[in-house]
Amino acid sequence: MPKSLSALLGTQKVLNSLRTLGLALAIVLIALIVQSQRSAFLSPENMLTLVRSMVALGMVAFAQMLVILLGEIDLSVGAVYGLAGTVAATLWLGGGSLPFTTPLLVALAAGLGVALLTGLVNGFLTVRAGLPSFITTLGMLNVADGLSLMISNATTFTPAYNDPLPPAWELSFFHGLGGALMAYDIPVETLWLFGAFILFWVLRHRTVFGFRLVAMGGNAEAARVARLPLKKYKYVVFLLSALMAGLAGIIDFSYVGSVGPTQSSSLSFQVIAAVVIGGASLNGGRGTVVGTLLGVILLALLNNGLALLGVGSFVQLLFIGLVTIGAVWLDLVSQKLIRSAGQRSARTGAAT
Repeated sequence: MPKSLSALLGTQKVLNSLRTLGLALAIVLIALIVQSQRSAFLSPENMLTLVRSMVALGMVAFAQMLVILLGEIDLSVGAVYGLAGTVAATLWLGGGSLPFTTPLLVALAAGLGVALLTGLVNGFLTVRAGLPSFITTLGMLNVADGLSLMISNATTFTPAYNDPLPPAWELSFFHGLGGALMAYDIPVETLWLFGAFILFWVLRHRTVFGFRLVAMGGNAEAARVARLPLKKYKYVVFLLSALMAGLAGIIDFSYVGSVGPTQSSSLSFQVIAAVVIGGASLNGGRGTVVGTLLGVILLALLNNGLALLGVGSFVQLLFIGLVTIGAVWLDLVSQKLIRSAGQRSARTGAAT
């Protein structure tokens, strides 16, 4: 490996490690500050609340990180999250604009199928039509929200109080997807977050697929010259992003016990914030699953801690916005440092 390239990679690795360490320290510092003001923060009940609030955000953020690795973005995940749950609820429980009902398993499959369809459309419009993914997925956000409202007639669905009640085994099975409790009252929903973390960690860090995502996102032109299947990979990441959003919507529906078409308005932006705070670059080519998890933890910690301190929801949004802007600024600074190190190494190499 040329010395200049080796130095460049070494600089990038050091900066990434420092950023991850800084994020972990920030999480610890915020936790200590909140605990010093509210002793209930570290109580088992609040810790369960904190972890549960991370489930949907984390599941969707891991997939979003793969999209951002390719230099793309998916703004539609929050709407797809709501659409999948709404489609499943409407088909299963009846009501809304649909004059029929279906068995639970058919309804769940339909909810996930609709989510996958949105991912396919996002991929097609971005890859084949050549539209920027920002525009494509922004449009899909509005389409999915509109479909949720149209299908449900803006109705909130609650299986336990539906008339008529679904079969007992369907209610039990559905509740077991995310709402059932394990030892120490830990909801089954948390297992989905753990499983998603393992799956995407392996996919990103231990497979050819993950290494190619980094290579193609870092230099799309070089990927084309090397004949890497960039277009196919874009389809895959958009499908994964939509699938995880739909799955998270259904799992949350199971835990909460009700679903409505307008409950996911802010999820898309929180997901992107978590990925960026976790160290991913919006230009592509950089992002890790561990960093994304830390970003999710930081956002959940801010929301939970500020709520315990009695800070209003408007101020919470302000904090999250400022943290996101700071993360993007930090990314720009680190990129400049990496480029400067590369230029110095190149000049040194030329001089020798």
